[in-house]
Amino acid sequence: MSRETGPFIPELRSRAIFCVIAWLIASTSVAQTLSSSDDPPAEARLWPYSNDLPTCASERVLAEIARRFWNREREYWQSALSLETFDAIRETSFRPRGSSFIPRRGCEAAARFNDGATRRVIYKIGEGLGFIGLGWGVEWCVVGLDRGETYGPACAGVRP
Repeated sequence: MSRETGPFIPELRSRAIFCVIAWLIASTSVAQTLSSSDDPPAEARLWPYSNDLPTCASERVLAEIARRFWNREREYWQSALSLETFDAIRETSFRPRGSSFIPRRGCEAAARFNDGATRRVIYKIGEGLGFIGLGWGVEWCVVGLDRGETYGPACAGVRP
């Protein structure tokens, strides 16, 4: 018997084929389970979310955006630009990906800056996105002032 066609080569091939087929079947059933529309809401998990999110017009949320914007401008861009007021605040989405995902609220506002310009601010509030995963957190972008396009053109990465 030659070394290449020893007695164990056909058995190894059949085991490898069996493993690949088993993996394909398992991954297909897992994908179907994950995409099922009858998934429990995030509030019914072992470590549940409370769905207790502040509103888009919450003073705490707007103050957090203004504070973080001012810090970024001062420290990174060496700019004195700051957010003065928010107007035309509106909710654009609530739980856009369904009830089994992390609760999120999408928002937009017109903001007046200390340079006199009014720019659009897009932000989303998410549960469990605060410091070390506690409380709510806010992710925001000012259209026209995302200089490095961190969130893509026109802040597309913050939208739902």
